[in-house]
Amino acid sequence: MTTGLTTPSPYYLSLITEFAPRPITNDAELMATQQRINSIVDKNNINQDDRDYLQVLGTLVYDYEEKNEKFPELTDGELLQTLMEDYNLKIPDFLGIFEQEQTILDILNGKRKLNSQEAFKVRCLGWA
Repeated sequence: MTTGLTTPSPYYLSLITEFAPRPITNDAELMATQQRINSIVDKNNINQDDRDYLQVLGTLVYDYEEKNEKFPELTDGELLQTLMEDYNLKIPDFLGIFEQEQTILDILNGKRKLNSQEAFKVRCLGWA
């Protein structure tokens, strides 16, 4: 009878034996999993078994963070301010999205919100 799974290599079996992938239930387990990921990523020669194992561990980290990490709600002005700080942007850098500097200042000062087209353009640029 065939299961459709490939037989794991001895190396892959050693990876999962040394640090068995299990659902992450607390921050200590998250930290240990991230350290394990880092130890593999820091190697010079990463092979397919390493990549497969990293994908499993990465999925576990992602699942835990999706359930437990709350991202702060930002106002539109806070979003623009954060983008400016994180990417060293200035008001003129946003003129491809907004027609006038005054519009940007109004958003930064909380007098105006991003409309749907502006929000879409910000996300399309990969800034948010």
